[in-house]
Amino acid sequence: MPDELMVRPRRADDLPALADVLAAQQPHTGYPQRWPLPWPVESFLARAGELGAWVAELEGRLVGHVSATEVGDGVEVAGWAAGAGRPAPELAAVSVLFVDHTLAGRGVGSALLRTAVEHIRSLRRTPVLDVVQETTAAVRLYERRGWKTVGEARPAWLPDDLRPVLLMVLPDDAPA
Repeated sequence: MPDELMVRPRRADDLPALADVLAAQQPHTGYPQRWPLPWPVESFLARAGELGAWVAELEGRLVGHVSATEVGDGVEVAGWAAGAGRPAPELAAVSVLFVDHTLAGRGVGSALLRTAVEHIRSLRRTPVLDVVQETTAAVRLYERRGWKTVGEARPAWLPDDLRPVLLMVLPDDAPA
């Protein structure tokens, strides 16, 4: 991780710059899968049910984002709850994790993920997430960090030409 990287809570005035980072990285990562979004990018970034949101800043420039959210009532919830062995109110999802594509492999995503996981655990919840199977680099990143696949789901936002998303849980004994 670059020494000068800072992870801090997201502020409302960060949203326009984050929207630019998201748009610039999308052609390289395919995230989000639906692009352009059919609603304002800012509402994709800042969501109802957020338990926390953070940005990565490098040399005064925003280079990444992650949030932790309530799991809601989507098709993923039953799989997460069964896989974690905990009810939905005791889970929290890592969400909207992305990094400036020019910094891939430099530890920015890991720093953001660690921040979200630590926050979720501080709330005494189990971290969960979903990941598109075709993004094999992301799947491998999560697996290397101890995340376990507990099922699959097909959320409404997933394009028909993609396989179901993997539902992943970070066991309580796995490092952040």
